[in-house]
This record gives sequence, C-alpha cells and structure tokens, in this order.
Amino acid sequence: MNREQVRNPHRIYPGDVLVLDRASGRISVESARMSPRVRSEDLADAVPTISPGAIQPFVSRPLVLEENQLENAPHIVATQESRVVVATGDIAYVRGLKKGMGTTYHIYRRGDPLIDPENGATLGYMGLYLGEAQVRQFGDMSRVEITRSTQEIVTGDRLIPVLKEPPVFAFVPRAPDAQIRGRVMSMTDNIFETGRYSVVSLSKGAKDGLQTGHVLALHRSSSASRYALRTSPIFGRTGPTGSDATRPHNELQLNVRGSPIIFDKPNPVTAADIAKIPDERYGLAMVFRTFERASFALIMQSTMPVAVDDVFTTP
Repeated sequence: MNREQVRNPHRIYPGDVLVLDRASGRISVESARMSPRVRSEDLADAVPTISPGAIQPFVSRPLVLEENQLENAPHIVATQESRVVVATGDIAYVRGLKKGMGTTYHIYRRGDPLIDPENGATLGYMGLYLGEAQVRQFGDMSRVEITRSTQEIVTGDRLIPVLKEPPVFAFVPRAPDAQIRGRVMSMTDNIFETGRYSVVSLSKGAKDGLQTGHVLALHRSSSASRYALRTSPIFGRTGPTGSDATRPHNELQLNVRGSPIIFDKPNPVTAADIAKIPDERYGLAMVFRTFERASFALIMQSTMPVAVDDVFTTP
C-alpha cells in the first residue's frame, strides 16, 4: 500500500513519521532519527484488512478457461462401485495422470461461456471448481481419492494440477485508482440472481486495471437488456392456450361481473422510457481473483438481489 511515495519499505526506520495527506492522497516520510522511547498516538479510523480465512467459506476457485483448455486434461473415467456421483472420501479412476504432474489436483468442469453484455464478445468459459483429489496409485488408470468436494463430481470431470499461486495473507479493500465500468456476466451457481456472500463474474480484468482487493459499486441498470426480460414470458409460453405472445402488463382488467374496472388503461411503458431511468446503486463487491479479461468478485453488501447484466463501477 506504500505505492510510489515509499518505494522501499526496508528504508523505513524507527523514528520516521509517515505523513498521509487525505486531500491529495500523498504519502511521504519525514526522517527524524529519534532515540527509542515510548510514544502514544490516537488510533485513526483505518480500512480493516480481511483475512482469507474469513471469506474462504464463501468463495471457491473459479477459473476463466479457453474453449478447448480442458480437452487434453486428465479426466475421471470410472468410479468405485460404478457410482453415478462421488464426493469427499470416495474413490475414482482417472486416465491421463503422470507422476511428473504431482499428486494433488483440483477438479473442474467447463461451464457456460462468459459473454460481455456490452459487445457480445466471448471472454472465456467459466471453470467450475468441484473439489480436490489426491493420487493414491499411478497407472494407465490412476486411482485417486476425493479429498474435498463442493458439489457433485461425475465421470468426465477434469483434473488440473494445483497451481502454485502467491499466498494472500489479507485482502486490502480499496477503490480502483481509475474509473472502471462493466457488467456482471454470470453467477457461479448458474442462476440469474444472487445475494450477499455469493460469487459473480465481471466483464473486466487485469488488463482493465482490476486488482485483488478492489471494491466496486453495484448498480441496477434499467437501461440494460432487462426490458426484454421483464416483458417476455418467464417460462416461454403463457396462458392456458400456450400462446407465444407476450402478455401485456397494462391490459384492461375486468371485475367478476364482466364490467370494466374504474381505472383507465395507462400508456404502455416502452424501452425508450426504461432507458431514461437512472442507474440505482445498491451494493458493493470485492474482487478476489483476476484474469486478463475477466475477474471474480464476492458480494459484500446488497440491498436487493444481484442480477446478470447489472453494472459495476468505481465507487
């Protein structure tokens, strides 16, 4: 967090005074070689860090995959006692494992494509984290034990060696230095809406300036592609006759005697009207994993459901 002003933290000595100018955002060091003594100062309201262990129950290890990235990865061919689904403690048999690849693996399944709602570009594919496996015996058909599972694991699921990532000792929540705006692309559980402590994928990544710990504001955008969703049949066909026609929202209703009710039929709301409604801020999300063109964030605060196509911006 020292940024540019304190480039080498090893050059901060006892007695130095760090000056934080909130107005300009400047950090400087005033050297004062003082003799050691007890000093007391009032504690300022600092931004607390978040221990990885505190949010670990809420986050998984999602990946952004290329289209064919898992095609040649080792995969589960069979399970012990021909079980359809395996979980923690079960045995599975994997083809394609080699001793030089290690003995600990993460289990993944390729999910839906991550499509940028703004331009329709495919940024990658969701890599759904399913659990972990430990090799018990190598061979043409290696024997592995499922040591951790977050959801059901079936034949065809792929194994990836555990990546050696730099350890994260604490997440430091902070706003991005630049203005960033993008869309929520999907939820990790393949649902349309989610809430607090859930994981969402974002349409911006490391090349756009997003870093681990960045906090983003969530906005409900009525001008996005939500108008078509609100005016379309939820389950594809509506009415007792199975008509494909969209049911009007403001059609004239009749009372039980068949005569019109006292309310006049209002003018229908159009897409142009919806586009004029301003975005409404309703929550915060913290980025915990970034890739080149996409990233994943944990919903920290939310006063309404987080939905696909919602907008995120620099707070």
